Amino acid sequence: MKFQLLDIIPFFADPITGRQVEPAERFEQTRRAAVRAEELGFDAVSVGERHAGSFLSSSPTVVLGAIATETSRVRLNTGVTVLSVLDPVRVAEDYATVDQLSRGRLELTIGKGNEVAQFPLFGLEIDDQWELLAEKYELLRLLWGDQPVDWPGGDFTRPLRETTTVPRPYAGRPRVWHGSATTLFSAGLAGRWGDPLFSANAIQPLENYGVLVDHYRAEYARHGHDPRHAYVGAGAGWLYLSDTSQHAVEQFGPVYEAIVAATNVPGNNTPYRDIAHAVAEGPVLVGTPQQVIDKIGAFHGRLGHDLQSIGLPTTAPFPQQLDMLERFATEVIPVLRREFPTTLWTEDDPYGSRAADGQAGWAASASTSSEARVPVSSASHASASSA
Repeated sequence: MKFQLLDIIPFFADPITGRQVEPAERFEQTRRAAVRAEELGFDAVSVGERHAGSFLSSSPTVVLGAIATETSRVRLNTGVTVLSVLDPVRVAEDYATVDQLSRGRLELTIGKGNEVAQFPLFGLEIDDQWELLAEKYELLRLLWGDQPVDWPGGDFTRPLRETTTVPRPYAGRPRVWHGSATTLFSAGLAGRWGDPLFSANAIQPLENYGVLVDHYRAEYARHGHDPRHAYVGAGAGWLYLSDTSQHAVEQFGPVYEAIVAATNVPGNNTPYRDIAHAVAEGPVLVGTPQQVIDKIGAFHGRLGHDLQSIGLPTTAPFPQQLDMLERFATEVIPVLRREFPTTLWTEDDPYGSRAADGQAGWAASASTSSEARVPVSSASHASASSA
């Protein structure tokens, strides 16, 4: 198993003490935690994207660019890039810039996001969210391909003629994961294109996410892709480590319950109303290192995932967050690496050595591209979007 630190840069005051850091300090925490994660042996760091609610992650490319210049090995990901509300040309340009700054360490996770309030901000209708995602992703793939793009336009994208975005990615098209949280659509889209899937596994029962992963694997096989590369990532609820489960629950329980009460809106609703219920049946990683090992093992038993993503308790004092990050790296990761091996980011993974391939890898990738340049019509996805 591989491991990723995710920060969607929540900007909550501690609901118990009222302590609130300044935005500049919150960004600094994101940067420092990413650097420390690389030092501790994490495989990837990820920055979220939100355009509504109490988050500071509206510009993940800027944050990832800063992290790229201060790290050298760890892979850079997003969680997620809200492609449904973005311009694919700008996404291609911005993330290719991050890819160049990091010398090929970028991998993108796309999705429609889970903030219903973001669509009006961009003049879009939430009812179109799935068709927006599918059409814009097809164009993004072409823009990161090997030829200038002729695109006839679609329901949500304008025509393009002989278009080449710059900069180009560092070593061919970066890998794209598909974030899946509530419906079958993103799982099916990942399976269609032969891309990996990232299950949110954050606020709902595990079985809900298991259904999405099952659908992904079925679609991946149905479209004829090599099942060895049907990689799955999984998120988790909050991480809070302590020497005893009682202490972890006592310290984090009031914070968890207050945040859930304040953020229980469509897209973020959870059935777990108290910490005891969430620890017993939900995806939160609250307790001792051994309890966290056991819970992630249970995740793997249902999801069979290759990449585990965690998030720090960002309302806690930052030194305490870093202590938990180190405990997770030293007491949890080694056990799970041994128990659940994966070929992700190894020589058996087509993208495993991408950061080292450089422009030679770009040439090899370009020579194998053969995708048709025809946009997906929204009608072709109408039935799937209701899943």
